[in-house]
Amino acid sequence: MPRGAHISRFRTVLAAGATLLAAVGLPAVSTSGAAAASTTLHVNRTTGCTDSGAGTESAPYCTIGAAAAAAQPGQTVEIADGTYNENPTITRSGTAEAPITFRGRNVHTTPMATGAQIGDRTNPADGLVVKGADHLRFENLILTVAAPKTAVLVDGARDVSFDRMTISTGAAVHVTNGSADVRFGRGWMGSGQAPAVTVDGGSTGTVITTNQVHKIDAGRATAPGILVKDAPNTVVVANTVDVPCSQGIVLDGTSTGAVVENNVVNTAMGSRSCGSQAAVATGITVAANSTTGTKVDYNVVDPRSGGAAYSWADSPYTSQEAFTAATGQGAHDFVAPSQVDRGPDAPLDHKVDSADENAPGMLPTDFDDKAPGDDLTVPNTGTGRGIRDRGATERAFIGSGFTPAGPTRLLDTRAPIGVPAAQAVPAWGTVDLPVAGVAGVPAEGLTAVTINVTVTDPQVQGHLRVYPHDAPQWDSSALNWTAGRTVANLVTVPVKDGKVSFYNASGGTVHLIADLAGYYSPQGSLFHPQGPTRLLDTRAPIGVPAAQAVPARGTVDLPVTGLAGVPAAGVTAVTMNVTVTEPQTDGHLTVYPHGDEAPNASNLNWTAGRTTPNLVTVPVKDGKVSFHNASGGTVHLIADLAGYYAAEGKVSYHPDGPRRLLDTRTGLRTPIPAWGTITLDPTDFPYVAGMTLNVTAVEPGAEGHLTVYPYGDAAPNASNLNFLPGETVANQVVVPLKDGKVSLYNASGAPLHLVVDSYGYQAY
Repeated sequence: MPRGAHISRFRTVLAAGATLLAAVGLPAVSTSGAAAASTTLHVNRTTGCTDSGAGTESAPYCTIGAAAAAAQPGQTVEIADGTYNENPTITRSGTAEAPITFRGRNVHTTPMATGAQIGDRTNPADGLVVKGADHLRFENLILTVAAPKTAVLVDGARDVSFDRMTISTGAAVHVTNGSADVRFGRGWMGSGQAPAVTVDGGSTGTVITTNQVHKIDAGRATAPGILVKDAPNTVVVANTVDVPCSQGIVLDGTSTGAVVENNVVNTAMGSRSCGSQAAVATGITVAANSTTGTKVDYNVVDPRSGGAAYSWADSPYTSQEAFTAATGQGAHDFVAPSQVDRGPDAPLDHKVDSADENAPGMLPTDFDDKAPGDDLTVPNTGTGRGIRDRGATERAFIGSGFTPAGPTRLLDTRAPIGVPAAQAVPAWGTVDLPVAGVAGVPAEGLTAVTINVTVTDPQVQGHLRVYPHDAPQWDSSALNWTAGRTVANLVTVPVKDGKVSFYNASGGTVHLIADLAGYYSPQGSLFHPQGPTRLLDTRAPIGVPAAQAVPARGTVDLPVTGLAGVPAAGVTAVTMNVTVTEPQTDGHLTVYPHGDEAPNASNLNWTAGRTTPNLVTVPVKDGKVSFHNASGGTVHLIADLAGYYAAEGKVSYHPDGPRRLLDTRTGLRTPIPAWGTITLDPTDFPYVAGMTLNVTAVEPGAEGHLTVYPYGDAAPNASNLNFLPGETVANQVVVPLKDGKVSLYNASGAPLHLVVDSYGYQAY
């Protein structure tokens, strides 16, 4: 890949300043060393700089070389942004207790920073040399050198570490001449025809960890990505080595006692074979004199180059099984593609949650300074916590799992519950509700909660916004009401600072009730979008033995497992759109786990004669859920399946929002015509399986209902919200995506305006 395609990104990513010291076994700085290190020398190519001064902030050195010549043990040389057209040679040492540190600005955490650059594309440098010096640290530097020169040369030095170095062209790193305990971590290294990293000359104890190693002259150079020759006890761990049609990692000469673990090696041309060059495209090579005491394990070697995955003592092996059987090495290796697409039919990504966490040289964070995270869609097969990934980067875009809980009342401004006093929420007022550490919800790691929110006793017409605490109030609504009417809606809302907020967007007071249905965190069950499919209709009958209304104070027990694609076992919760129709009197419905006592909570509230829907997520017990009609009259019940939760699955939840996706009242939008359908493309991300939406019907011209369903399917016999002429009604919808889209069908005889807000999505 051309150098320019990488450099701008890695100036941003690599310069994030996290220390490498503790993770790779560097000596800790003692109290006396910390005190000695309080003096800082400054380098800044600005007006007023001088190489004959003392390197103060007001009169900094102009060059790195001048600062290096003056630096004493324990001092830090702070190098300002800019290009330094020089070739520093460092010969002055620190001490074990007080190393000398050369540090560029942390562009990852400093807006608009460009970083400290040694050479550039116009004037490439000859490189940075550390010669015969000990106890040095280098952080956040960018080097551009011309081929075939070496960017970083460590010559006869000891206890030298490099963290977040960006190096392009030339030969990136050369550790030689008996150097000891050199560490190179979290760097980006691109090289041409020479190896990106060479360790030789009797150097010992070198650690190459968590680097992105690339060969730029793809297909033209056969030099290895990482070459270790006559260098015992070298550690090569957690690197991503992408070297088209070249050797990946090579231990040559007498390089005994090495550790080669947790690396991802691809010697293919991306995903293509190297053809006639396949013979040189071996993933991991260990020469005969380097096998003693060497460990190779927990690597992923991409076979698509057509070359051998391994060469051990001059014998090639194309599979992990053959390699392990012949050598005893690589028992946890995979010979498999290094890049795996996401999606419903994607194979297991062997890089994820599978590394040896206890391998020497492992760092606490990855190349992007990302801490390890547990991808719930992949089994944890690594050592330790089992959640470290192989290669230089942890998998990005990891979602949350759902834990069903309740229903449990978290908020009732009438009681008071969740608020200090029983008091209605004032006009335009806000309630901040703590949810972390409450009612069994974990105090840490919480990403979102699912709560059934009810507004009661509203003085005037209005709507409610539910959003992450202290986040901007985007133009969104979770519930809409008319004066005096009790309205409920399920809301899945991201959590911030352990809280969620409720805003009464009306000119009168309201009372608020919130009942917990579950929460999202790094642990929990995974969602399986399904349907919409009708599970219950007491009018039909579906899900019940006879067509009969539910009596006053009556209960219906509904089997949900083993039906409509829901498995017979392993289901923790189901999500359904529940509708009450033909109610004789005012009342409410409680949906809860089968066999439990009906809790003091409501999922739907209705007035006599009115059809009312609401989305419900409810724990499953004994394969069933229960519905309790808390009213003095009969009702009919309808339940349409939206999906289920289970311990295993391929999609996880990503809280996002609330944010407005559609408002047909604004811009050039027009209402959905009677019996008409519109298509919504709600996300640009290609791996989204389903969306959590709040859909609002605004001032419909006729009685009817709205159906939301996967794009391209026929509109099912199901409804997501029901409306009367002139009223505004909202309901949460969980819907699968097809081709990245959903369809919305206006099942009424008049045009309909719609507002759609996103609260999150399920993604592979």
